[in-house]
Order: sequence, then C-alpha cells, then structure tokens
Amino acid sequence: MAFFQDFKAFLMKKDIVALATAVVIGAAFNKVISSVVADIFMPIIGVLTGGADFSQKFISLDGNKYATLEAAQEAEAAVLTYGNLIQAIIYFILVGLFVFLFLRAYEKTKKKEEEAAPAPKGPTQEELLIEIRDELRRQNK
Repeated sequence: MAFFQDFKAFLMKKDIVALATAVVIGAAFNKVISSVVADIFMPIIGVLTGGADFSQKFISLDGNKYATLEAAQEAEAAVLTYGNLIQAIIYFILVGLFVFLFLRAYEKTKKKEEEAAPAPKGPTQEELLIEIRDELRRQNK
C-alpha cells in the first residue's frame, strides 16, 4: 500500500501537474503550428516558388527518374525527400517565431505588472544619514 500512496503523492506534486499541463498545451500548440505551416505558409511559399510542392521534392538514389514520389516509393527506390526537410526547417523556424512572440508578450505584461506595483517604502537618504551619525556618536562614547 505504501507504494501506491507514494506514487499518488508523486503524481500530485505541483511540478508533475504543471508538466502534464504543459505537455497537453504543447500538443495543442503543435497542431496549431502544423496547420499554420501546411495550410498557410507552404501554399504561399509554393506560389512564390512557381507552384512547387515541397512534399514532392525528392532525389532518387537508384539513378532512375520517377514522375512522383509515390511512383518512386512504389518502385521501392531509395529516395532522399529533401522537400520534407525544407518543410521541417520552416516548421522549426515558425515554432521558434511563435514561442518568441509569446514570450515577448508575456515579458511585456510582467514589466507592466512590476511598474504598476508600488516600490516598497524605505528610509530616505536623510534618515539613513541620521542613523549613521547617531550610531557613530554612540560608538564614540
């Protein structure tokens, strides 16, 4: 029974709950980014590159020419699908961009909160000097 109690206590720690929440949100964020890349940016890049479909960009390693990636895969030819690499690089850059923008906005809200919070009231410079003077007088007596 102690094992299950320890395991339950482990699962209910703040860090584990925060980590689980981050994983779920990260998975949802991944779907959003994938959609943005596939549905928005890749078609735009395709138009800019003259209608190129990056998912169909490949190099056949057996020396034969194939009309499509599917044809090469059906022939069981070894292929380098560099178009997928290009999409992955664009995906990586966009994830980095979105995370940067999110953290930048978060930092701005934190700065506003810090500016809005009143500074703790402490002794003035004159009060500190008076305390020092009085302490020096007391030590000299």
